[in-house]
Amino acid sequence: MRSGRTLADRSDITVLLQAAGNGDTGAADELIPLVYSELRRLAAAYMRRERSDHTLQTTALVHEAYLRLVGQGQQSYMNRAQFFGFAARLMRQILVDHARARLADKRGGGAVHVELDEAPELGTSPRFLLGLDQALSRLAMQGPRQAQIVEM
Repeated sequence: MRSGRTLADRSDITVLLQAAGNGDTGAADELIPLVYSELRRLAAAYMRRERSDHTLQTTALVHEAYLRLVGQGQQSYMNRAQFFGFAARLMRQILVDHARARLADKRGGGAVHVELDEAPELGTSPRFLLGLDQALSRLAMQGPRQAQIVEM
């Protein structure tokens, strides 16, 4: 068996999960030490697949996942496998949310701000004008209103 858990520990987890789902706060407190090492193992596996300079640490991922699991309210789990499956999905979602937040920039998502009077002049070569016309035609097929806005 993985991580030295006994069969009794595994059935205890299921019993405690069901009791916690029924509102037994004492069961939830007893559950933490039994599931923590497995949650940490899951988090470590996810973090190994992330970039080396990731700002989220394994422990933070475990704690965030646990807070979300507990924050689900009176969520009841049928067994330990369902609980850990849900925890794994939450960890993936936390990492996705973290990546989105990292990519999203408050000022335009990394777009360079250029004043209108500093913008480069558009070329008037035939190749440029043909390319511009083709791009506007394709845009007009997808969204006529957007094409009108660009033309203006």
